Amino acid sequence: MRGAEWKTIEEPVEIVEKIRQSGEEGAVILLDCITLWLSNLMMKWNNDPKIMDEVDRLTKALQENPSSFVIVSNEVGMGIVPVDPLGRRFRDLSGMANQKIAELADTVILMVSGIPMFLKGAL
Repeated sequence: MRGAEWKTIEEPVEIVEKIRQSGEEGAVILLDCITLWLSNLMMKWNNDPKIMDEVDRLTKALQENPSSFVIVSNEVGMGIVPVDPLGRRFRDLSGMANQKIAELADTVILMVSGIPMFLKGAL
């Protein structure tokens, strides 16, 4: 339902390269979503340190890009501990990635039942 003025890039894994190739001063880039990207990285590499290195590459690319970013992610660590090892890895990697990205952000909003809860910054 995005209008014609939206430019959409569908990239399941190579987000860092797409960010480095895109953006300009005053532009806004919507990155949707970090947890889907992480699950794609987990399927590509069974190597958590390599995945977190890619998260570090992402945070560096975000800092170097002159655009503003709206980044969507899911909070997966507030429920029960997953029974299977893959679910636990996903939860842990998501939490670590969300922390690194939130550390850089001016504003962090947790949406609960459609209600924004400002964790960092303000409207």
